[in-house]
Amino acid sequence: MAKKIEGLRPCVVHIATEGPLGIAARRYCIKRKIPFTTAFHTKFPEYLNARMGVPVTWTYKAMRRFHAPASSVMVATQTVEDELHSHGFINIKRWSRGVDTALFRPRDKSFLDLPRPISLYVGRVAVEKNIEAFLQVKHPGSKIVVGEGPQLKELTRKYPDVHFVGVKEGEELAKHFAAADVFVFPSLTDTFGLVLIEALACGVPVAAYPVAGPLDVIGDAPVGCLHADLAVAVQRAIGASPEACRAHAERFSWDASMQQFLANIAPFPPERFFASNSEAQPKPAAAAA
Repeated sequence: MAKKIEGLRPCVVHIATEGPLGIAARRYCIKRKIPFTTAFHTKFPEYLNARMGVPVTWTYKAMRRFHAPASSVMVATQTVEDELHSHGFINIKRWSRGVDTALFRPRDKSFLDLPRPISLYVGRVAVEKNIEAFLQVKHPGSKIVVGEGPQLKELTRKYPDVHFVGVKEGEELAKHFAAADVFVFPSLTDTFGLVLIEALACGVPVAAYPVAGPLDVIGDAPVGCLHADLAVAVQRAIGASPEACRAHAERFSWDASMQQFLANIAPFPPERFFASNSEAQPKPAAAAA
């Protein structure tokens, strides 16, 4: 990790994950006094609690310690920001997401020749995604799961009527989105849910729980339904205006996301960059930076 960072001679480092690579990069930046930012993408405390029963307070304490030295902790939504503030996080800044509206767009629904309405899930097939809540919904039509993960074999056996089609990418993924009648997002722990705006960009309404992610992306917009009963959410979401879904998704641009990211790293003064990365600088100057 040190060799890779030194080869780039960065002015600032952004750490995307709290995992082993992130820990190594954090250690390096602190030791060399290189400014860095972090992002909170995944609710690992809730994931560990769901998988192994680890108390969320323990994991949030560890994550708070990980993020504390960062000049900014980037989050996608106001709901996540509020939650992190409640757990004692500081220096939180907004970094939203975007969608490729050229790839994800309304298309001919005949791509999927199945009984309708078609309910679609796209994502990791794992317990932390709460996917079984979707599979248990009693609703006419067909269910499709795009993705793979540790629960795939178990759920394939348990729900033989569900169409598990594996991982899809690019055009094929976009066609699956566009051919569905409703996109179902059963997760209770995602901090944003990029698949939500990919579905909306395809003109497909969303059914989800009223939790972080869906609350921020969907809110009370007429592009789906958020309800504590997922079956109710699915029933009410179907029939939402495809035009309204598409227009809502177009509010999320990658250009705006990029500008937010650059603004979050902008406070670092240029002289600090050069002092910490110039090969001509003596070691004391670099350390002082």
